[in-house]
Amino acid sequence: MDPADHWPLPDAPELRDALHAAYADPSRGYHDAQHLAEVLRRLSELARAGFVYDPVPVVLAAWFHDAVYDGERDAEERSAAWAEHALVGLLSDVEVAEVARLVRLTETHDPAPDDANGCALSDADLAILASPAERYAAYAAAVRVEYAHLDDATFLAGRARVLQNLTAKERLFRTPYALERWEAPARANLEHELAGLLARIG
Repeated sequence: MDPADHWPLPDAPELRDALHAAYADPSRGYHDAQHLAEVLRRLSELARAGFVYDPVPVVLAAWFHDAVYDGERDAEERSAAWAEHALVGLLSDVEVAEVARLVRLTETHDPAPDDANGCALSDADLAILASPAERYAAYAAAVRVEYAHLDDATFLAGRARVLQNLTAKERLFRTPYALERWEAPARANLEHELAGLLARIG
């Protein structure tokens, strides 16, 4: 999938290209152009399955959600701020605010049950967890690349905490389709990776 085919603002190709260039930065590991394409593809999959969300702000939030990614804690906030600045005049103020809200939501992946837009974006962003084993292994390796500045012990401990927090969630996915199709394989992948990490930690 070419992400450009899913850009909802035909009058703003320069913004599309700037965002795509950010994801294509060779210094990125997992949060790259492939990740953007996968999130967009999962959003399309949810729509085809009948889950209703507002496509323009949700798709734009997908484009912006990792537009800034450098391993710092406020990356989502800076991505949201970019959206708030760049989308002025292209969307209504209400739509701009919704895009920014959705981008910020990807920090926690904890949308309210009645937040259809948030549930769609959160599920699409987390869908990588339900990937076939080979893709999941590539994802996990790419995450390690993004934390290459950390020694193994520090990374393993931190990654284990992330996985433990994910597996402790009552449910990873919020839309009916994702809960039915992605929840079980995602949990299997997480548990397999976590077991491997804990074995290495000792």
